Amino acid sequence: MYRIGIDLGGTKIEGILMDARGEIIETIRVATPGDYFGTVKAIHEMTLQFDKQADAICPVGLGTPGAWVARSRAMKNCNSTVLNGKPFLHDLQRLLNRPIRIANDANCMVLSEAVDGAAAGAHCVFGVILGTGVGGGCVVNGDLLAGPNLLAGEWGHNAFPRVPEEAILAFDPKDGERACYCGRTNCVETFLSGRGLEATHIELHGERISAPEIGRGESQHASRTVDEYIQQLAIALAVIVNVIDPDVIVIGGGLSNISRIYEELPPLLQKYAFSSEGETIVVPAKYGDSSGRRGAAWLFPSEG
Repeated sequence: MYRIGIDLGGTKIEGILMDARGEIIETIRVATPGDYFGTVKAIHEMTLQFDKQADAICPVGLGTPGAWVARSRAMKNCNSTVLNGKPFLHDLQRLLNRPIRIANDANCMVLSEAVDGAAAGAHCVFGVILGTGVGGGCVVNGDLLAGPNLLAGEWGHNAFPRVPEEAILAFDPKDGERACYCGRTNCVETFLSGRGLEATHIELHGERISAPEIGRGESQHASRTVDEYIQQLAIALAVIVNVIDPDVIVIGGGLSNISRIYEELPPLLQKYAFSSEGETIVVPAKYGDSSGRRGAAWLFPSEG
């Protein structure tokens, strides 16, 4: 069985045609239109191209920057705000007339990594996206957790935790306010997203450079900023360890390329979590930027 996986991002829409073994047959990438109807049209056209390649009408899995609420027949919590309040899934079903499943993009990433990626075979997997925003998702025994409010894994919009006394930070998050697009202040996302990392660098050093430049060490001060970032990441993820005690934490998104995370984060998690044995493994996403669209395709398992 072929299936289509589409990752709808703020700047690009990426789709794959996947076979039953998880092999990618075809990939298509287009720029994300700036309006709702243009986005629906782009996904419709992409899907028809994949159908032609497969010589079949293929089911479609969609990873989106938000959540679909079946009761209200509308999207919510999308940082691509043109989707919010829109009947996105129903509009696509009307156009495409086939099975379509939809999930948050962070959920798609962790599903991909739990099925056949960096966390394959693990009982409980928590996935983190560190990029333009901060997302999360959880898979237990191969099944995505969603929850009645579709909020499972929305770790990025918790308030940044109180800093433990034993942590050594240059500044305490409670000493200032960072506004979040969700309307609150000092969400985890405002510290651990790319913009959050840039803001921390400015506060520490008064220097304005991009998050990728900080991650690559393109400043004499970058190493100190990354020290601070990894401490912040450990404090925030210690809450996840306390609540669900995952076997594996998989990290994706642009900031997952900071290689120091995987050596320095695990002992800090053990330090800040409650009576932790340090058994939680922290790994980068095996499929990197491909995880979202692979996970969207895996919304339709091989057995159909």
